[in-house]
Parts: sequence; C-alpha cells; structure tokens
Amino acid sequence: MPSFTRSADFEQLALPLFASLYNHAYWLTRDPSEAEDLVQESFTKALRAFDSFQSGTNFKAWIFRILRNTFLTSRTAIAASSTVFLEDHPDTLATTAAGPTPEDILLRLDNQAALHSALEQLPPQLREALLLSDVEDIKYKDIAVILDIPIGTVMSRISRARSTLRQLLQQQLGTSL
Repeated sequence: MPSFTRSADFEQLALPLFASLYNHAYWLTRDPSEAEDLVQESFTKALRAFDSFQSGTNFKAWIFRILRNTFLTSRTAIAASSTVFLEDHPDTLATTAAGPTPEDILLRLDNQAALHSALEQLPPQLREALLLSDVEDIKYKDIAVILDIPIGTVMSRISRARSTLRQLLQQQLGTSL
C-alpha cells in the first residue's frame, strides 16, 4: 500500500506539469515525437527516483532537472527550426464575427513566428535559461539547480538572452521594443 501512495503522490505532483515539460522538451528537441519520448523517459526516471525527492522542496525544479539531464545524456544537439504555417494552427482559423479578423490572426501568427525565429537564434544556454524563467516561471535559484550553474550565471544568461532577443525582434519587426 505505501508504494501506491507514493505513486499517487507522484501523479499529483507530476501530471499538472506535463504540458510545461512537453513544451520545454519540444524546445530542446525541436521534434514533437522526440519531445514526447523525452517527457515519457523523464517521467519514468522521476517515478523510479521519487523516493529520493525530498518533500517540501521544489518538485518542478527537480523534475525539470531530470528532463534536462535526460536530454543531455540521450540527445546530442538541437535540431533546425520549422516554419509556422497557418494550416498548422486550425484553432486560429475558426473565427466568429465578434472575434479577430483574418488579418489580426495573420499578424499575431507573424509575430509568433518572429518570436519563435528569434528564440531559435539564441544560443542554447541563453534560450534554455530564458524559457525556464519567462515561460515556465521558475525562480532563478531553481534554474541554477536545474542547469547546475551558479545563480549569478543564471541572471547573466537571462539578461543577455532578453537583450539579444529584443535586438533580434527589432531587426525582424522593424520596431522599437
């Protein structure tokens, strides 16, 4: 019975993080099926190691560290980017009269594509720190644990990533940010 409780505890902590883990895995692998495999492998490793998780500590940081380490040990590089096509976003095609116009949708998709392109141009270390901070909303000290680097390096990478991203977006969109 205790193993069932540990399994239930793991599920309660891990399942709400599935989408965030998948998104981060996708940014690391650049491939949906690779990202799914990476998340599945990470969940398996995390469940096996769950007895080593210290209750009261940050589970999100712990499982993201497992995901990252799994990626680093089983994958060698980040793949090339992909183009964003309107057909790939069927939810944005279903508009109502009260909703955004097709032009608004295309502008939004164009801005998303510009952001995606700019993120892909960031060096992997900067991109990963920025995504963990600004997308996953993980605290700097926890990012330091996940990436196994000093907190000062985390702050420096995030600062450089934001500055570089701003410059890239200004070049692509031709506006001041």
